[in-house]
Amino acid sequence: MDMNKPRVLVTFDSMRYPNTGLHQFGKSLGKAFIKENTSLNLTYFLHKSVTEFDADAAIHKTYLQKHHKFFFYNNKGVDLFHFTDQFSRLKPKKVRSKYKKILTIHDINQIHENVGKEKLNLYLKKLGERINSSNKIVTISNFAANDVLTYFPHVANRLTVIHNGADKLILKQGHQPVYNPQKPFLFTIGIVAAKKNFHVLPALLVNNDFELIISGIKTPYEEDIIAEAKKHGVENRVKITGPISDDDRAWYYKNCEAFVFPSIAEGFGLPVIEAMHFGKPVFVSTRTSLPEIAGDCAYYFENFEPAEMQKVFDAGLVDFRKNSPSARIITHAESFNWDKTAKQYLQLYQEVLEGK
Repeated sequence: MDMNKPRVLVTFDSMRYPNTGLHQFGKSLGKAFIKENTSLNLTYFLHKSVTEFDADAAIHKTYLQKHHKFFFYNNKGVDLFHFTDQFSRLKPKKVRSKYKKILTIHDINQIHENVGKEKLNLYLKKLGERINSSNKIVTISNFAANDVLTYFPHVANRLTVIHNGADKLILKQGHQPVYNPQKPFLFTIGIVAAKKNFHVLPALLVNNDFELIISGIKTPYEEDIIAEAKKHGVENRVKITGPISDDDRAWYYKNCEAFVFPSIAEGFGLPVIEAMHFGKPVFVSTRTSLPEIAGDCAYYFENFEPAEMQKVFDAGLVDFRKNSPSARIITHAESFNWDKTAKQYLQLYQEVLEGK
């Protein structure tokens, strides 16, 4: 470690939860920092279960302790703290005010999920404490930035947008997934929870022979999806796999007929760009950040009425097969690059350290 370089602590403790967006964010951004950083001493704040950076000697690591909930003693002389998500166990206010602090906010999805006024107000109060303790605020989309400014307009001059990158998964030759569909299939991935809106998807299986594969951490919401599948008489063609490996994920992206993502609450929507890396037709909702991220390279569900969704889906597949837009879709996906994201954060670090 070069003692003359400024020291930056980057919190990646939310990586403790595998098969989540925050785990993928931390892993990808952390690896990109190692590749792009030349002027800073970086320390990663990790949960002891995280092993992704064990072999990276260029990075100093410090681990989450129980007492960090109450205080953080800066015995390493860290100059700048980057809290990479609003749920980091190390809170900005636990770090003395003389140190510079950056907070990344991924979303305020609660305002789009009808969680109830009392619960929302409590959440906003806690988020406000973190915002007010930070020198700079980053959001991962313009949509998320607008949500922040709606409730915290006083941070406008401290707010910047840095889009996530998206990994370009490589399918290993000869790999076969744990569940290998026997029919052409549609694919989606994400925590199997109400905000992902997956229960509207079985309607797309009417009048065709497609399977639907849904992958991700299961919750009781799975029952809603199955009930909707039974309603349409397609339950034998809906497979909810649970969490899957990166290799299985790449296989499903590569081999699906289409990627379908009707989410109603997204700060960014990484799976959309991951699917686009394979040049696939992508069908998404018009909600929250998805139009910003998917741009004109996706087909959009304006509402979730089965007949309307089927109309959009059928027309989209016809358009895709007729016009072959895969190259344009891949080019769009490549604009979301983790190295580019890392460079933008590193530039922000320098600006904050210089008092800009």
